[in-house]
Amino acid sequence: MSLKLYSKDPLKMFEDVFNERVSPLFSSMIAPSFKVDIGEDEKAIYLSADLPGVRKEDVKVSMEEDVLNISAEREQQEEEKKKNFHRLERSWGCMSRSFTIGNHVDAEHISASYDNGVLKVVIPKLEHEESKGREIKVS
Repeated sequence: MSLKLYSKDPLKMFEDVFNERVSPLFSSMIAPSFKVDIGEDEKAIYLSADLPGVRKEDVKVSMEEDVLNISAEREQQEEEKKKNFHRLERSWGCMSRSFTIGNHVDAEHISASYDNGVLKVVIPKLEHEESKGREIKVS
């Protein structure tokens, strides 16, 4: 019989410290963030980001080389500063995320829409030729 000290990888324990499910207060103190869903098909890559409480004017989307950048700012309301809260879970401030998309996208035709706190970005893929492999002779 062997002794099992950890039920999972010991190095994974440190990831749990920064996981929102384990420590939401700690993770929100590091940097406010937002959740995204990313999917794709043969024509495009689709990204949806939840940005509740953020105004459309405060959302910025940019593409630099092969990296898609999304940033947003949620401001704290002045009247909320005066209240004596028992618990604060909603974050405010600047939030940003970056995603390496790759070179096979049409950066000139990326579109983004924002409705009801959800940002939707469509990144069209470029038609690319199948690269033909070749054998390289080893000498």
